[in-house]
Amino acid sequence: MAIKQVDVSGKPMVRREAVARGFIKLKPETIKMIREGRVEKGDPLQVARLGGINAVKFTPILLPLCHQLKIDNVAIETRLVDDGVEVLAKVKAFERTGVEMEALTAVSIALLNIWDVVKAYEKDERGQYPETEITEIKVLEKLKEG
Repeated sequence: MAIKQVDVSGKPMVRREAVARGFIKLKPETIKMIREGRVEKGDPLQVARLGGINAVKFTPILLPLCHQLKIDNVAIETRLVDDGVEVLAKVKAFERTGVEMEALTAVSIALLNIWDVVKAYEKDERGQYPETEITEIKVLEKLKEG
């Protein structure tokens, strides 16, 4: 079977929206450093938001069967909790195909950016990451109006 992109040229342009979520588990000491603004590389939550927004723009490059879409809005929310960071991404477009892959990509890259910014604090004495974990990446909601 040949690999091919789905032909969406016959589909109508409609409002599309998707919300995705993910979580990164971090050490309590790392959470404390984030709260106190003591992370050497800067604010991991801000880096995550910027990285997530940028990731949406690169989705069709990273996922070759995704269509290039005109994205109308990306909103990345981060929530620091006692055991890690929750990331939510909301993507909107007026297009022929959905934006759930863009929302999932945004969440994934936002979480990876958090890991990158705090990795020095998450390592154990052997340089490993026994507690750090990215989990629960999923689409919470997908809307199509029209």
